[in-house]
Amino acid sequence: MAAYIFGVALFALGICVSVALHEAGHMVTAKMFGMKVRRYFVGFGPTVFSFRRGETEYGLKWIPLGGFCDIAGMTALDEVTPDEAPRAMWRFKTWKRTVVLAAGSATHFILGFIVLYLMATTMGLPNFLATPQIASVSQCVQDSTSNQDYQNPDCAPGAPAPALAAGMQPGDVIVSVNGAATPTFSDVVDKVRPLSGPTEIEVRRDGDVVPLQVDVTQVERPVRDPQNPDAPPRIVEVGSIGVTFPSVFQYGPVEAIGGAVTFTGDMFVQTWQRLLEFPERIPAVVESIFGAERDPNTPVSVVGASRIGGEAVEQGLWILFLFLLASLNFFVGVFNLLPLLPLDGGHIAVTWYERVRDALRRVRGKAAGGPVDYTKLSAVTMVLVLVGGAVVLLTVTADIVNPIRISP
Repeated sequence: MAAYIFGVALFALGICVSVALHEAGHMVTAKMFGMKVRRYFVGFGPTVFSFRRGETEYGLKWIPLGGFCDIAGMTALDEVTPDEAPRAMWRFKTWKRTVVLAAGSATHFILGFIVLYLMATTMGLPNFLATPQIASVSQCVQDSTSNQDYQNPDCAPGAPAPALAAGMQPGDVIVSVNGAATPTFSDVVDKVRPLSGPTEIEVRRDGDVVPLQVDVTQVERPVRDPQNPDAPPRIVEVGSIGVTFPSVFQYGPVEAIGGAVTFTGDMFVQTWQRLLEFPERIPAVVESIFGAERDPNTPVSVVGASRIGGEAVEQGLWILFLFLLASLNFFVGVFNLLPLLPLDGGHIAVTWYERVRDALRRVRGKAAGGPVDYTKLSAVTMVLVLVGGAVVLLTVTADIVNPIRISP
C-alpha cells in the first residue's frame, strides 16, 4: 500500500510540474519578446505564498490543479494601465503572439521527449505499436512442451532453423508473409501458425525491402485456453520460423536520441487518433459508472491516471509509469492546441484570423478591421467550458467508482 500511495503522489507531482512548466513556457517567451507578465502562479484558490521580483509576482496557491500566467493585454479588450499599454500582448506581431501562446504546449512536448529519452537510455522504450522487428534469430526450432523449453531450447543435431537458414537478421522488420501485410508481430504469428514449407516473407532492412524464402516448420507448442486460464495447456502443432520480437527497444546514449524522436512521432500519431476517437468513447465511460465493465481504452482523468501510476509503482512497472507520464504530456499538449476557446489553440486561431482578415482587407483597399470581439464568442466558449467540465466530472466519477486497473 505504501508503494501505491507513493506512486500516486509521485504521478500527481509529475502532473503539477508539467502544469507549472506549461505556464512557465508562456512566461519565458512573453518576457523574451518584451511583453509585461504581471503574475505567474502555480495552482488555484487561496495564496500560500508569493513574492515579487521585478515587475512580476510569483506565487503558489493551495489547489495544485493548474496555474496561470497573467500577461498584460492578451486581447485588445483586456484592461491595461497606461504604463502597460505599449507592451500589451495584442500590440506585438502575430508570429510573436503565436510563439507565446504555443509555448505552453511546446513545454509538454519537450518534457515528454525528455522522459522518453531517459527511458531509452535506461530501461528502453516499449514496443507499443507491436512492430515486428526481429530481436533475435534462433539457432533452431523444435517441439517444446513447456515455456521453459521454448525460451531456452537445447537444439538437437540437425534441428531446423528456418529464419537463420533464410538469412534473417536481428533488426529486420517483417513486412509481409505470402504477400499479406504484417504491421504487428501478432500479424506475423497469425500468418505463420497455419503454414508449413517454403513461404515468401519480405523484411525491411536498412530501408530496403528484401524478399526471403523461409521454410516454415510445424512444431508442438503449449497453448492455454483464454476462457479457462487455470486449465493445463493443450499441445498443438503450429508453424514456426525461429525469431523473437522485442517488447522493449534498448538504446545507447547516442542512439536513444533517434529512438526517442521516432517514438515521439509515433506518439503524436496515436495521440491524434485518440482525440478523434474521444467523443465515441464517452458513452462507455457513462456505462462503466453504472456497473458495466470498464473499457481500458476509455478516457481517464488525472485521478485515474494517478491511480494507474500508483499501481505501476506498486508492481515495479516503472516503464509503464514513465510511459503514462509522457503520454499524458503529449495528449495535453496536442489537446491544448485545438482551435477552440478558451484553449491556447483558440487564441491562436483568433490571432491568425485577424491577420488573414486584415490582409484580405488591404488587398481590397480597405483599412484593417478592429480586434475580434471576444464577448461575441462568450456563448460558444461557455458551451465548450460546460462540455469540458461535464467530461471531467464523468471521467473522475468513473475513475473513482470503476477505475481502470493494471492486470497483475
